[in-house]
Amino acid sequence: MVNKVEGGILAARGYSVASKRVGIKPKGENRDLTLMMSDTPATVVGTFTRNVVKAAPVKWDMKVVAGGKASAIVVNTGIANAATGDEGLENCRREAAAVSKALGVERSQVLTMSTGVIGPQIPIEKIEQGIMDLSKCLVGVPYTGTAVLRPYFNGNKANAYMEASEAAKAIMTTDTIPKEIAVEFEMGGKTCHIGAMCKGSGMIHPNMGTMLGFMLSDINIEREFAQRLLRAVVERTFNMVSVDGDTSTNDTFVWLANGLAGNEELSADTLGIKLDDIDESGDTDVRDLAKKLTDRTSRLLEGTPEKQAALDFAELVEAIYTVMEYLAKTMASDGEGATRLFIVKVVGAPDYVTAKTLAKAVVTSSLTKAAIYGRDANCGRVFCAMGYSGAKFDPDKVDITMMSSEGSIKMIEQGKLPEFSEEEALQILSPDEVTAICDLHDGDFEATAWGCDLTHEYVTINADYRS
Repeated sequence: MVNKVEGGILAARGYSVASKRVGIKPKGENRDLTLMMSDTPATVVGTFTRNVVKAAPVKWDMKVVAGGKASAIVVNTGIANAATGDEGLENCRREAAAVSKALGVERSQVLTMSTGVIGPQIPIEKIEQGIMDLSKCLVGVPYTGTAVLRPYFNGNKANAYMEASEAAKAIMTTDTIPKEIAVEFEMGGKTCHIGAMCKGSGMIHPNMGTMLGFMLSDINIEREFAQRLLRAVVERTFNMVSVDGDTSTNDTFVWLANGLAGNEELSADTLGIKLDDIDESGDTDVRDLAKKLTDRTSRLLEGTPEKQAALDFAELVEAIYTVMEYLAKTMASDGEGATRLFIVKVVGAPDYVTAKTLAKAVVTSSLTKAAIYGRDANCGRVFCAMGYSGAKFDPDKVDITMMSSEGSIKMIEQGKLPEFSEEEALQILSPDEVTAICDLHDGDFEATAWGCDLTHEYVTINADYRS
């Protein structure tokens, strides 16, 4: 069973964090530099932006992830270190070198991430000094095991968790709320944890993961297996989010697994499957694979390695989905200037690809998003977006229902506009979470996308973003 717990990114064993303000942006008082460390080199996998214009930290981190191990992460806000040429890459190298010197880790195992304005160079001297300062005040939770028992913030676990929450705030730019979650579950009789946080509010149409995201875990998992699993879940969570249709230059999501929970390594071999049995395109849900494996081993004796591996896999898949769906939904609801979360669920589709294509078309439609903001019962905009999506369906079979905490109302029935109450529709469209259910009546597949309304405030924020 997967349970949500406290702790954020410090919920998992063997991680520490610190953040502070070094003055990357001239205005404000928010912290703008964060340092994270794993007590032991962790297996690392990740997903990155598909934007051809990739920021220097993306290029650097792709090499770190390809190396397979990560020991530390440094993150700055305020400046994206994108469109910065060779100097931008050199600054990534200098950041990693500073972390290596301060923490005694391999430079090639240091991830560097940046978010903010595209174009300027980062103030590398300020960041180097900040790294040195942060290395002296890293906060972690003590534990026994392969690492020594260590002191932590004021001798109080709650205060350590507060520092984790401060880190979730420190990576924010135009976000209005921090986005963090932690879960606890069992694998092979060992208690395991995943702590995660992300930032993202504008320039969100990920095509990979999220703006910046971090999932720190203490499980033991084989790297290539973890990479495919991550991509599969990303496709059905973060890649189903859109705030404004813009894919950032800096999108990065990394998953670290340091193995300190002590579970037996989980891999394709231990499950008796091939790596490509995990569909990293997401078109086949990895949760279906987990169920198939648990069903296949259900008659085996308790403790049988194959049965235990299947149970562990099912637990891990549920844990990852819990974490990523929460972060994806929270990111969508915190879209720049947003007043309500807009969820699009396509059901009754002949296949998942059709459902996904339609859901993303509707959630990214500017006209639909504007209608959601205005609480305008103009379901023709939803129907229109479905029609230009490129997906094949019979419009004469389609029902579209709008739902919220105030109830539900059918606004397209078998391809036509039925009679409905404008007053009732206004009431249903008024809460801060609104869902459009689009039923094709042509199969059993479904897909969900998350977005938000399009407001005047979105334009205001992005009209003077640099200032």
